[in-house]
Amino acid sequence: MAKVAVELERALSSRQAHGTPGQTMSRILARGNGWTVADVLCTSGPRDRTFEEQHSRYAIAIVLAGSFQYRSSVGRGLMTRGSVMLGNHGQCFECGHDHGDGDRCVSFWYLPEYFEQLVADAGVRRHSVDFRVPSLPPLRHLSSLAACAEIGATGSDYVAWEELGVRLAVRATELASGVSCNRTALPLNAEAWVTRTVRTVDRQPDGGWTLEALAREAGLSPYHFLRTFERVTGVTPHQYVRRVRLREAALRLVAESRTVLDIALDCGFGDVSNFNRAFRIEFGETPRMFRRRRGGSAEP
Repeated sequence: MAKVAVELERALSSRQAHGTPGQTMSRILARGNGWTVADVLCTSGPRDRTFEEQHSRYAIAIVLAGSFQYRSSVGRGLMTRGSVMLGNHGQCFECGHDHGDGDRCVSFWYLPEYFEQLVADAGVRRHSVDFRVPSLPPLRHLSSLAACAEIGATGSDYVAWEELGVRLAVRATELASGVSCNRTALPLNAEAWVTRTVRTVDRQPDGGWTLEALAREAGLSPYHFLRTFERVTGVTPHQYVRRVRLREAALRLVAESRTVLDIALDCGFGDVSNFNRAFRIEFGETPRMFRRRRGGSAEP
């Protein structure tokens, strides 16, 4: 389990031991002229009441661990590891944990004039600077940015937060412009069993998660599982499992000195050639190059 998930589990265990209500804790990682980035850990669960809040700035948050339901005036979505929450300046929203305890995110907050200038400079064609969807699924186009945010949250000095914030703002804006919000009704309890499924995969990324195994875990036929999972998360089960494994491997490449082969096998890949190919497609560079460019430990 990744270090960010371990720290979330510790916070949840502490909350349970002391019987305290769920709470949100923010730790500023960096800030500059017009932007702030924070490590945000929430220990709320199904028994905690949700409250309406308001975004004081533009917000883009990458989910590192856990899951939650996000609702805003432009729609709702189940936030899972690797997905990206989007918030407009002045927009009201709610975050709930109806089907599981806690989450951890890296949240970027942008002052309106700073964000608007970024979008304008990037030449993104939009009718309005505001996001028209509540979130983005864990897409390949976001994998490298999500991995960097996760590495930075563990304390690595090799993450340039200002540059990451600029890239994330522009990329999220571009992707959100081409994503439509699915407002059709979901099957009863769909979010509940999808939440259980993704949290199981997050805890055990090296498990033998075939479509049949995941569907059996959810108590559904493979057809209905595939169809509903994609509607809820925005990606297929295969894509979700592979991206969880690849992000887990990316973190270990930087944090550990073990060989690429050992890390690949531990993260659920059958052989190193398939891992190398998948990693390069996802992150645009080889595992060794990824490790070297982010100050990871050399192999023994």
